[in-house]
Amino acid sequence: MRYFVSILIITLTVPVLTQAADMPKRKPGLWEIKMTSEASRGGGPMLTQQCIDAKTDDLMQQRAQGMGKLECSKNTVRKEGGKTIAESVCKFGDTTATTRAVFSGDFASNYRGEIHSTYSPPMMGMKEARSTIEAKWLGACKAGQKPGDVMMPGMPGGGKFNMDEMMKKMPKW
Repeated sequence: MRYFVSILIITLTVPVLTQAADMPKRKPGLWEIKMTSEASRGGGPMLTQQCIDAKTDDLMQQRAQGMGKLECSKNTVRKEGGKTIAESVCKFGDTTATTRAVFSGDFASNYRGEIHSTYSPPMMGMKEARSTIEAKWLGACKAGQKPGDVMMPGMPGGGKFNMDEMMKKMPKW
């Protein structure tokens, strides 16, 4: 469950970053994303592949923007040198999550993010979470993949789901 919470934070943080006017969008195609978090220690990093296009990123941005308007009292993005800093204070049920993410890279071929979140009161027993993501563009999506497809090798059935379809089922804020 802690791992799911970490993935949720990352899923919401990256689209918020890409909505900034001075931030380039991710290049369409197949991205490999390696996430290491406190929750994955002992199990090693989690590796996913995402097939994206402009529509996929736009849909995630729309959902993150809507959530930010409803649930976040702070949601800022700023550039400092070659880094992008995102900070947020968001409410998830009874818990307030304070997150600071530092990203570097060009978002066209690669990016790296270090994300630190604290939870008050603790969320599902977690007081804080630290995660690192490293993403690299692999090229065109593979045959049979469509934008929004997320593959998680090592999971039962390949752990495949479609982010677009999942986001469309979420309530609109």
